[in-house]
Amino acid sequence: MVAAAVQALVIVDVQAAFVTGEHAVPEAETLLARIGSMLARARQAGSLVIHLQNDGRPGTADEPGQRGWELHLPPAGTEAVIRKAHDDGFQGTGLASALLSRQVKRLAVAGVMSEMCIMATARSALEKGFGVVLPHDAHATYDIPAAPGFGAAVPAAIVARVAEWALGDEIELVRSAEEITFTGTWATRASVIYEA
Repeated sequence: MVAAAVQALVIVDVQAAFVTGEHAVPEAETLLARIGSMLARARQAGSLVIHLQNDGRPGTADEPGQRGWELHLPPAGTEAVIRKAHDDGFQGTGLASALLSRQVKRLAVAGVMSEMCIMATARSALEKGFGVVLPHDAHATYDIPAAPGFGAAVPAAIVARVAEWALGDEIELVRSAEEITFTGTWATRASVIYEA
């Protein structure tokens, strides 16, 4: 089954701190390959591509200006980078304006972390009336470690699946990133950084 075409790809927090090195999410290389394939197809179709970049607090792995903060998949010249300080990519940013200015109705969301920024951004998009397609194999997170009084650790794959379930039946969940097709938008724009 192939999902209906989307007009935009929103890549959430695919930053060095989360997808490279010893602190990368599980199966980061596979995740990057899937998102990279989506990105190539979106670019070829002339879809809007937006990279969200989290500005972590001082001392965190994604603190602005630090190596871990850098986007792992560099944006092309026509792609926007939207910096954010909250899980929800719409909160305090120009994301909604960027989508509306290109008359986007349906978008695909991919990246990290499933139960935080992916879920918050997808839920906000739904609330704003966008159709949202979420590929099961193109978002990821960490294992939840065991803690006293909370039982065993929860594997990352289960955490990601629970995040999908929590989004309810408004989201269009597809098994594979390869099922998503992309279509162009009415205009192209120069690269812009949208900030709060």
